[in-house]
Amino acid sequence: MTASYNKGVAQAQGQETQQVVADFKNLDTDAKLAWLYFVYEKMGDSVTPAAPGAAEPELAPLLVEDYLELSDEQQLQIMRDIVNRKDTEYSRAYGALKENNQLFIWYVWAEEMEDTVVGMPDNYESTKAINDLLSRLEELDFEEQISILRTISGEMGYTDVKPIETQAQTGKTSSL
Repeated sequence: MTASYNKGVAQAQGQETQQVVADFKNLDTDAKLAWLYFVYEKMGDSVTPAAPGAAEPELAPLLVEDYLELSDEQQLQIMRDIVNRKDTEYSRAYGALKENNQLFIWYVWAEEMEDTVVGMPDNYESTKAINDLLSRLEELDFEEQISILRTISGEMGYTDVKPIETQAQTGKTSSL
């Protein structure tokens, strides 16, 4: 079983979008959370659901309803665990979702921040790396932005599901 499985082909296919994803991966855990918060603050209404009707919030009651009732410390730890792909109940629940639903989870959390979700510390100061990455995302067109966010969200959370090997990997053709 593995925590490093990538659920599918990365959504971010262009060179610039791949570089934004790579630079995001280089941020530390809390910087990643801050960047996601700023993305949703600036672009939240256009980000989620990524496509009309694409998100299915009823698939994630643990991450929406239950999560909103936890303490600030518990919520922050769950976010960190998801970003770090730790094997926890919440990270598994997140990892089991498709990317549109994962985007929806971050949207709900961003919308509830400062209310029922732990907020940014009052003294938090964004770093140059976060600001640069945010600016680069804003310069891209909507489809590129969504592809980056789907890729990033899809690479979080824990799953022990392994991808099905392709014909190229097995050397066998499928039989019907």
